[in-house]
Amino acid sequence: MNEDLVIHEEGALVRVQISRPPGNLFTVEMCVRLTTLLTNPPEGAHVLRLSGSGGVFCRGRERPAESVEDLHAEVRALLGLNEALVKTSLVTVAEVGGDAAGFGTGLAALCDVALVASDAQLSFPEVTIDLAPSLVLAWLTPMVGRRNAFWLTATGRAISGDEAQAVGLVNQAVPAAELSARVDDVVATLLQYQPRVHREIKEMLRIFATLDADQSNTFARDRLVLGSLARRRT
Repeated sequence: MNEDLVIHEEGALVRVQISRPPGNLFTVEMCVRLTTLLTNPPEGAHVLRLSGSGGVFCRGRERPAESVEDLHAEVRALLGLNEALVKTSLVTVAEVGGDAAGFGTGLAALCDVALVASDAQLSFPEVTIDLAPSLVLAWLTPMVGRRNAFWLTATGRAISGDEAQAVGLVNQAVPAAELSARVDDVVATLLQYQPRVHREIKEMLRIFATLDADQSNTFARDRLVLGSLARRRT
């Protein structure tokens, strides 16, 4: 077992716990392992629940690159994981029970559903090491808007779980003592429905993001007809 990333399969649910104290910093190897799980999930898996151990979600990632080649490999691993989080057939649920920073905040935000403890602190601190976080800005701006994206990355300021909900970075902030039970409810709700429908919703959201209004309406019309016909046959 790789203790850095603890994975348990429970039928349609896959639990993944980041377990690399004290900060649960991600390595390139952890990125590759999680990407592989997301792109090639176990048969019958429907929902992936991602959490952190030790009262921390994930305070970022290691930066071990010492050469241009190493840096390219590291960036490929990061991009691969970001893409896998968006395109995976699994429904991903982040349980952010403690602080998240940089890469860790991105892990939570790129999940399909993200719940956070109200008192957790989330940040993008790359500015403190003189770095403009280009990989973050590629997805953050559409999610929270230009001004919020600028403020969060230009200041590195940590925000509470409640503030993260307010700007649209997560779905919901709840008291820490209630977080696990609330995520239980979310997972149970999702597992009630057909994985195929969730896969189609995720696919359509990705496609709609690339279309203009007229193209979206045409695509939606065609998919609705096809979906209705398929439903009648079942």
